[in-house]
Amino acid sequence: MILTDIFSMILRLAELVFGAIVVGINGEYLHAVRHTNTWDQGRFIYTEVVAALAIFLAIIWLFPFAGSFTHWPIDLVISICWFVAFGLLVNFLNGTCGYVFDWGNVSFRYGDQCGKWKAIIAFSFLSAIVWLVSTIVGIVWVRDRESRAYRRRTWGRSRV
Repeated sequence: MILTDIFSMILRLAELVFGAIVVGINGEYLHAVRHTNTWDQGRFIYTEVVAALAIFLAIIWLFPFAGSFTHWPIDLVISICWFVAFGLLVNFLNGTCGYVFDWGNVSFRYGDQCGKWKAIIAFSFLSAIVWLVSTIVGIVWVRDRESRAYRRRTWGRSRV
């Protein structure tokens, strides 16, 4: 079970880092367009909220306790939210910066807005995958615990 705990910590750290990258780059963009209509920036605000929530939950569940594996339904919901954010951002770009999975020009440089948007898209997708893997680990851990808890024990020659 120690391997599961270590794997869970690695996943939570990845969730934390990916969320922080998205918050940073997306927050810079939202700051730059702060005087525009917020309705037009809804997809970026949604992505910022999902990333902030993911960071919060990753910090809370970073340390492996037995209860941290039972939160897999919330992990699934956060993964779905990340996939929605990914889809909204891909729909926003609509091919203007090239193919969506061509992450060769992912950049954090000042002035390269296509590279920044690609970075947000890339780390949103990676975060969705990591949260989904965390969900699967939680389901496997809970099923393993349930099968151990309900195993019938026999005591000697008892037929009870």
